[in-house]
Amino acid sequence: MKTLLTVLITILSGILYAQSIPTKAKNLTSFVPENWKAIKMVHGDLNNDQKDDLVLIIEEDNPKNIIENDGMGSKFLNLNPRYLLIIFQTPNGFELKELNKTFIPKENNEESPCLMDPLVEGDIQINKGVLVLSLNYWLSCGSWSTGTDTYTFRFQKNEFELIGFDTFSFARNSGEIHEVSVNFSTRKMSITTGGNMFEDADESEEKTEWKTFKLDKLQNLKTLKFPLEWEFMGLYI
Repeated sequence: MKTLLTVLITILSGILYAQSIPTKAKNLTSFVPENWKAIKMVHGDLNNDQKDDLVLIIEEDNPKNIIENDGMGSKFLNLNPRYLLIIFQTPNGFELKELNKTFIPKENNEESPCLMDPLVEGDIQINKGVLVLSLNYWLSCGSWSTGTDTYTFRFQKNEFELIGFDTFSFARNSGEIHEVSVNFSTRKMSITTGGNMFEDADESEEKTEWKTFKLDKLQNLKTLKFPLEWEFMGLYI
């Protein structure tokens, strides 16, 4: 009986919690629930209606989600969840067009406590009507690799579909560079190797290989979870 009661409380809490972010509102502050805060935002036209829309990343501000770390890395780990909101401006106010609770990484990672917050050097932008999200990876211990992953979304078919992915990484000890650029619309990708951060461009032996891949349909923000499992999208990068 106690187990059932616990399950019911959890379900009801989830329902009430979901209601804290409205689908429509007269002002933008209504989309940030109590005990949450906005940590990144950008505005621009995403649906080609000549009105500025808003992309917002919010983070829960709950001390219970900050835990002590006894190992390497930060002394305390912030495991508060982060949500990505896309809000359209309408003649009657604002409408929540997209809410993704699974794609934006937390400030810290319990499995990789040496990983810096991916959003510190990452960013969100609206560029020529498309949404660009970049996440940076840098570890203070455990790996020499550092780099940036960039995801590009376009509003089409009434969804924010993932149309592009770019990753640039290099080894801080050797300088070796690895680059991948994926175009999901054309089903083509390029892999560039041989470059080096410590050498001039004319000294490196950089080469680019092009590949094609199969993909039944484009992924969208409703389905994306972090980290992405590329093999299920026909990719091995």
